[in-house]
Amino acid sequence: MNGFGLARLGRDAEIRQTPSGQTVAGLSLAFSYGRKDASGYRPTQWVDASLWGERATKLAQYLTKGTLLMVSLEEVHIDEYVKKDGTKGSTMRARVSDLEFAGGGADRETTGQTRHEEQKRDGYAPATQTKPAAAAVDLNDDIPF
Repeated sequence: MNGFGLARLGRDAEIRQTPSGQTVAGLSLAFSYGRKDASGYRPTQWVDASLWGERATKLAQYLTKGTLLMVSLEEVHIDEYVKKDGTKGSTMRARVSDLEFAGGGADRETTGQTRHEEQKRDGYAPATQTKPAAAAVDLNDDIPF
């Protein structure tokens, strides 16, 4: 089964190597669904996902707790297990086939900084919009070829 959606990372990516030498990043993805109830609670489906190969190595530093991602998942399945207390448990697992950063990382949320505030802090000012002084002129008539 495959799926896609908007998810938030529940913890920083955990990089490890398989015995055969492949790199894999473990991701804890939180998908919110449904409507908020009277107390403001919205249900969350947690998915233990894996990102394989060179992408895992290169993206690991950016895959931090709170980062918002648009992910495509494949091999989505439920694993059942026995808990320490003897009861049965289950977890949803998947393999990440594609991802895009959707903004809103944990650092920005916890500090409350907006993009404009970050630009001012970094010494960059946002582009200002100015109105053109005159209507656009067709300059193609002046080109000699």
